[in-house]
Amino acid sequence: MSGHSKWSTIKHKKAVKDARRGKMFTKLIKDLSIAARMGGSDPSANPRLRTAIAAAKAASMPGDTIDRAVKKGAGELEGVSYEEVTYEGHAPGGAAIMLQTLTDNKNRTVSEVRHLFTKSGGSLGQPNSVAWMFTHKGIITIEKDQAEEDQLMEIALDAGAEDVTTGDEMFEIVTAPDDLEDVRQALENANIGTVSVEATMVPQNTVSLSGKEAEQTLRLLDALQELDDVQTVSANVEIAEEEMERLSAA
Repeated sequence: MSGHSKWSTIKHKKAVKDARRGKMFTKLIKDLSIAARMGGSDPSANPRLRTAIAAAKAASMPGDTIDRAVKKGAGELEGVSYEEVTYEGHAPGGAAIMLQTLTDNKNRTVSEVRHLFTKSGGSLGQPNSVAWMFTHKGIITIEKDQAEEDQLMEIALDAGAEDVTTGDEMFEIVTAPDDLEDVRQALENANIGTVSVEATMVPQNTVSLSGKEAEQTLRLLDALQELDDVQTVSANVEIAEEEMERLSAA
């Protein structure tokens, strides 16, 4: 699997646990609100909102919770105002990391992010220091027991997906961000359940890590994902399967 797919698998397993304890809902509600604030509350005229709603539905968020978050973002209900901020940096060993955050306090968020980078032996970079290494894509992950590969490929590609890849435990569908909702809807129509649906940054190339650097990087990625203000974490790290197994067992 590619470096993106490997980290994608790790964080989507985490997403399942986060959803069960409500943490993922907090992140999704923020995304819904800012999407509605930036482009209005009509999903048909707001591609970003369609993507946010798709992600919320994939996490089984109740419809009234989605509606309330959208109305707050659009100013139809009183709510907290969030700002979108992207952070870039390097992990130990040189892997590039991009964070997409939604925050109501930029000073708090940058302080927390910088602390984690420094603690890990990495460094927080300047804007556009690593952004050129990534492309904005839609990503859908599906457990392998949900569909046969040939069936999934036919449905996804017909709906506008760019690629379908197979990992050890999951399928990963890659789309253009604007096509994400169409593909998600096609899967739902075919009764194929999803683990996660998100628009994120995908690396164009990867950096192979092993040993201590791999361990430090995975620990940093995990800690960043835990921050309340962080919506998505993308990294161009690639770690060999046997190394992943060793680190998991440690």
